[in-house]
Amino acid sequence: MDIRVGQGIDCHQLEKNIPFIIGGIEIEANVGIKGHSDGDVLIHSIVDALLGSLSLGDIGTYFSDSPKWKNCSSHIFLNEALNKVMSNNYKIINIDTTIILQKPKINQYISQIKNNLSKIINIPQNNISVKATTTDHLGFIGEGKGVAAIASVLICKNSQ
Repeated sequence: MDIRVGQGIDCHQLEKNIPFIIGGIEIEANVGIKGHSDGDVLIHSIVDALLGSLSLGDIGTYFSDSPKWKNCSSHIFLNEALNKVMSNNYKIINIDTTIILQKPKINQYISQIKNNLSKIINIPQNNISVKATTTDHLGFIGEGKGVAAIASVLICKNSQ
Protein backbone atom coordinates (compact mmCIF):
# COMPACT_ATOMS: atom_id res chain seq x y z
CA MET A 1 0.00 0.00 0.00
CA ASP A 2 1.36 3.44 -0.96
CA ILE A 3 0.83 5.73 2.05
CA ARG A 4 2.10 9.29 2.37
CA VAL A 5 2.11 11.87 5.14
CA GLY A 6 2.20 15.64 4.72
CA GLN A 7 2.53 18.48 7.16
CA GLY A 8 1.74 22.16 6.82
CA ILE A 9 2.00 25.28 8.90
CA ASP A 10 0.82 28.84 8.39
CA CYS A 11 0.96 31.99 10.47
CA HIS A 12 -0.57 35.45 10.01
CA GLN A 13 -0.92 38.73 11.84
CA LEU A 14 -4.16 39.80 13.46
CA GLU A 15 -5.50 43.24 12.63
CA LYS A 16 -8.59 45.29 13.47
CA ASN A 17 -11.40 45.94 10.97
CA ILE A 18 -10.91 42.88 8.76
CA PRO A 19 -12.76 39.53 8.75
CA PHE A 20 -11.59 36.62 10.91
CA ILE A 21 -12.01 33.57 8.68
CA ILE A 22 -10.73 30.17 9.75
CA GLY A 23 -11.65 26.85 8.17
CA GLY A 24 -13.91 28.83 5.85
CA ILE A 25 -16.02 30.07 8.76
CA GLU A 26 -16.23 33.72 9.75
CA ILE A 27 -15.60 34.10 13.48
CA GLU A 28 -17.09 36.98 15.45
CA ALA A 29 -14.11 38.94 16.73
CA ASN A 30 -12.75 42.46 17.09
CA VAL A 31 -9.73 41.48 14.98
CA GLY A 32 -9.28 39.58 11.74
CA ILE A 33 -6.56 37.64 9.98
CA LYS A 34 -4.35 39.74 7.71
CA GLY A 35 -3.29 38.04 4.51
CA HIS A 36 -2.96 38.51 0.78
CA SER A 37 -5.94 36.19 0.32
CA ASP A 38 -8.57 35.82 3.05
CA GLY A 39 -5.79 34.82 5.49
CA ASP A 40 -7.38 31.48 6.44
CA VAL A 41 -4.40 29.92 8.24
CA LEU A 42 -6.20 26.62 8.81
CA ILE A 43 -6.98 26.01 5.14
CA HIS A 44 -3.51 27.26 4.16
CA SER A 45 -1.87 24.73 6.48
CA ILE A 46 -4.06 21.93 5.08
CA VAL A 47 -3.15 22.94 1.51
CA ASP A 48 0.56 22.86 2.40
CA ALA A 49 0.15 19.44 4.03
CA LEU A 50 -1.66 18.02 0.98
CA LEU A 51 0.91 19.43 -1.45
CA GLY A 52 3.74 18.21 0.78
CA SER A 53 2.31 14.70 0.93
CA LEU A 54 2.64 14.58 -2.87
CA SER A 55 6.07 16.27 -2.89
CA LEU A 56 4.61 19.14 -4.94
CA GLY A 57 5.97 22.13 -3.05
CA ASP A 58 3.89 24.54 -1.05
CA ILE A 59 1.00 26.97 -1.36
CA GLY A 60 3.33 29.75 -2.58
CA THR A 61 4.38 27.56 -5.51
CA TYR A 62 0.85 27.75 -6.91
CA PHE A 63 -0.63 30.89 -5.36
CA SER A 64 1.79 33.80 -5.25
CA ASP A 65 1.19 37.26 -3.85
CA SER A 66 0.09 38.43 -7.30
CA PRO A 67 -2.98 40.65 -7.71
CA LYS A 68 -4.83 37.61 -9.14
CA TRP A 69 -5.12 36.10 -5.64
CA LYS A 70 -5.75 39.34 -3.68
CA ASN A 71 -8.62 38.80 -1.17
CA CYS A 72 -9.28 35.38 -2.74
CA SER A 73 -11.18 32.71 -0.81
CA SER A 74 -8.84 30.00 0.43
CA HIS A 75 -11.41 27.42 -0.75
CA ILE A 76 -9.92 27.93 -4.22
CA PHE A 77 -6.49 26.91 -2.94
CA LEU A 78 -7.91 23.89 -1.14
CA ASN A 79 -9.88 22.77 -4.20
CA GLU A 80 -6.71 22.98 -6.32
CA ALA A 81 -4.77 20.87 -3.78
CA LEU A 82 -7.64 18.35 -3.65
CA ASN A 83 -7.58 18.11 -7.46
CA LYS A 84 -3.86 17.32 -7.30
CA VAL A 85 -4.50 14.56 -4.74
CA MET A 86 -7.19 13.00 -6.95
CA SER A 87 -5.28 13.42 -10.23
CA ASN A 88 -2.34 11.58 -8.67
CA ASN A 89 -4.76 8.76 -7.74
CA TYR A 90 -4.63 9.29 -3.99
CA LYS A 91 -7.35 9.68 -1.40
CA ILE A 92 -7.29 11.41 1.97
CA ILE A 93 -7.47 9.09 4.98
CA ASN A 94 -7.48 11.74 7.70
CA ILE A 95 -6.49 15.29 8.56
CA ASP A 96 -5.30 16.45 11.98
CA THR A 97 -5.04 20.18 12.68
CA THR A 98 -4.24 22.54 15.52
CA ILE A 99 -5.08 26.24 15.60
CA ILE A 100 -2.77 28.27 17.85
CA LEU A 101 -4.50 31.42 19.05
CA GLN A 102 -4.71 33.31 22.33
CA LYS A 103 -7.98 35.04 21.50
CA PRO A 104 -10.71 35.04 20.37
CA LYS A 105 -11.71 31.69 21.82
CA ILE A 106 -12.97 29.51 18.97
CA ASN A 107 -14.09 26.31 20.68
CA GLN A 108 -17.75 27.09 19.93
CA TYR A 109 -16.91 27.19 16.20
CA ILE A 110 -14.96 23.93 15.94
CA SER A 111 -17.88 21.70 14.96
CA GLN A 112 -18.95 24.25 12.32
CA ILE A 113 -15.36 24.36 10.99
CA LYS A 114 -15.19 20.54 10.86
CA ASN A 115 -18.53 20.38 9.08
CA ASN A 116 -17.42 22.95 6.52
CA LEU A 117 -14.09 21.20 5.88
CA SER A 118 -15.85 17.84 5.60
CA LYS A 119 -18.12 19.21 2.86
CA ILE A 120 -15.27 20.82 0.91
CA ILE A 121 -12.88 17.88 1.21
CA ASN A 122 -15.60 15.24 0.91
CA ILE A 123 -14.48 13.05 3.80
CA PRO A 124 -16.41 12.23 6.99
CA GLN A 125 -16.16 14.68 9.88
CA ASN A 126 -14.74 11.95 12.09
CA ASN A 127 -11.72 11.84 9.74
CA ILE A 128 -10.97 15.51 10.47
CA SER A 129 -9.56 16.74 13.75
CA VAL A 130 -9.63 20.44 14.58
CA LYS A 131 -8.07 21.40 17.89
CA ALA A 132 -7.35 24.81 19.40
CA THR A 133 -4.68 25.84 21.87
CA THR A 134 -3.05 28.98 23.21
CA THR A 135 0.56 29.90 23.89
CA ASP A 136 -0.28 30.86 27.50
CA HIS A 137 0.35 34.51 26.64
CA LEU A 138 3.86 33.84 25.30
CA GLY A 139 5.18 35.44 22.11
CA PHE A 140 3.29 37.40 19.44
CA ILE A 141 0.43 34.87 19.43
CA GLY A 142 0.10 35.11 23.20
CA GLU A 143 0.09 38.89 22.94
CA GLY A 144 -2.91 38.67 20.58
CA LYS A 145 -0.91 39.83 17.55
CA GLY A 146 -1.09 36.64 15.48
CA VAL A 147 -2.55 33.22 14.77
CA ALA A 148 -1.01 30.00 13.46
CA ALA A 149 -2.25 26.61 12.32
CA ILE A 150 -0.57 23.26 11.86
CA ALA A 151 -1.95 20.41 9.76
CA SER A 152 -0.95 16.81 9.14
CA VAL A 153 -2.56 14.64 6.48
CA LEU A 154 -2.47 10.96 5.68
CA ILE A 155 -3.18 9.94 2.10
CA CYS A 156 -3.04 6.60 0.34
CA LYS A 157 -3.06 5.41 -3.25
CA ASN A 158 -6.50 4.42 -4.50
CA SER A 159 -6.73 0.69 -5.08
CA GLN A 160 -6.94 -0.24 -8.75
